[in-house]
Amino acid sequence: MTEILALANYDVFVGNCTESLSGFLSNYSHRKVVVLTDEHTHTFCLDRIRPLLPADILEISIPAGEVHKDLNTCQFIWGKLLEFGVNRNDLMINLGGGVVGDMGGFCASTYKRGIDFIQIPTTLLSMVDASIGGKLGIDFNGVKNSIGVFKDPKAVFVDPFFLDTLPKRELRSGFAEIIKHALISDEILWRQISSINIHTEKNWTPIIIDSLKVKQKIVVEDPYEKGLRKALNFGHTIGHGIEGVMLHKENSLLHGEAIAIGMAIESWLSFHKGFLSEEEFISILIFLKRTFNLQPIREELIDDFILLMKNDKKNESDEIHFAVIGPIGKVHVDFVRDVPFVKKALEIFNHNLLQ
Repeated sequence: MTEILALANYDVFVGNCTESLSGFLSNYSHRKVVVLTDEHTHTFCLDRIRPLLPADILEISIPAGEVHKDLNTCQFIWGKLLEFGVNRNDLMINLGGGVVGDMGGFCASTYKRGIDFIQIPTTLLSMVDASIGGKLGIDFNGVKNSIGVFKDPKAVFVDPFFLDTLPKRELRSGFAEIIKHALISDEILWRQISSINIHTEKNWTPIIIDSLKVKQKIVVEDPYEKGLRKALNFGHTIGHGIEGVMLHKENSLLHGEAIAIGMAIESWLSFHKGFLSEEEFISILIFLKRTFNLQPIREELIDDFILLMKNDKKNESDEIHFAVIGPIGKVHVDFVRDVPFVKKALEIFNHNLLQ
């Protein structure tokens, strides 16, 4: 059974993708079809959809990982599109996680001023986050998603089948975005996921649908991040800074692992401001510590973290903008703190919150 979530310009199909994708492709007369994969999705995911595609599909495969989400990889993709003679009547299918979806959509949207594309997310993270909203982009000079566009796909196909191809660490990383959606907008979802053991959970479909509905509601109301959509940045102001700095370190963090740290610290900011009760804050912190085995952030890198946070597109001068929560299920955007206070919060995380 496929559930369809409708947005203004496209639909998100959740369920076995074979029927819905086949129906979509039969209604479009694209001259050429290009499939973008990374080295993992080419091996483990492409065979799922290959029987539904034209026999003469064109394939582009890129290295996996956030470290490759840059202009160099974009140039490779654009070069292949030119080599294949792709034009505005053609279709690009992005089969992969957040990196493939963000970068593939960005390349499709900018190549010859835009060609059609669809998203088939293959990780839990991309299913519940990047699959809705039309935000596309790449990292530049260490700043996540600092080059990009808003552009909607023609459709999104979320197939939980692909979750069986994921390592447990990747599955846990995606779970961070489900936690975020619950904390900012859905107390009932929070109560549901608080008892989940991600290592044994088998029925992800209803959880994915409930999480997507949170983002669907926000994106429909604020498609270009002028107000309410800033709520989706909860955990990301600090998390993106940590992720960006650690990206090229030996012990780099996955997106969700960094966001979990961000949510812990930004929950403390929410508690310090009086939005969250002590009981709520402690319940969030305990759950994040248990699920992600949170580790201290390296104090010698704090200034580097702060620099990336200041470069976030939401911020102005030396003020850092946050989305904070409280009570659970409610969010407050454009919460501002100066750099010294944010440094204090990072230090409190290391010396008090992890005890």
